[in-house]
Amino acid sequence: MLQARGAQAPPPVLVLFETQLGPITIEMDAARAPVSAANFLRYVDAGFYDGGVFHRTVRLGNQPNNKVKIEVIQAGSNPARARTGFPPIPLERTNKTGLSHTDGCISMARDTPDTATSDFFICIGDQPALDFGGARNPDGQGFAVFGRVVKGMDVVRKIQAAPADAQKLTPPIKILSTKRL
Repeated sequence: MLQARGAQAPPPVLVLFETQLGPITIEMDAARAPVSAANFLRYVDAGFYDGGVFHRTVRLGNQPNNKVKIEVIQAGSNPARARTGFPPIPLERTNKTGLSHTDGCISMARDTPDTATSDFFICIGDQPALDFGGARNPDGQGFAVFGRVVKGMDVVRKIQAAPADAQKLTPPIKILSTKRL
């Protein structure tokens, strides 16, 4: 949508996650990653993350088979609703959006390109190997950044440090509620 001269951009959309370990506030970048941000917000608005879980922690010491190490935590929708989600979205590559996997960014998890649905991850530290052309995923297409943590990185770090069996959080960290602010 084109804006009239002098018109201001819409205010950023903030989303609050209340987790077992505390709150995390995320700011969407709908201007640069509109498809991924809209996808995430439709899961928020439909209540899919209420009762969801942070289920994965990737730390430097728990990825013995990966040449390229990363640090992230990963979450998904309420497991009881996982099969009733929305169709996958196209991959918004970082070389097109201008966004990158920096400390606190939020990005869509995926298998192959164009398969992201509800799972997302948050980076701990800068993770350029997750950008387009990065070496973490063999296809080199990277992952779709669509926002960043603006409050609660201390909670993100607590989740990352929680007990885990390999990369699986044991037990998972519950998402109590999620809402737009």
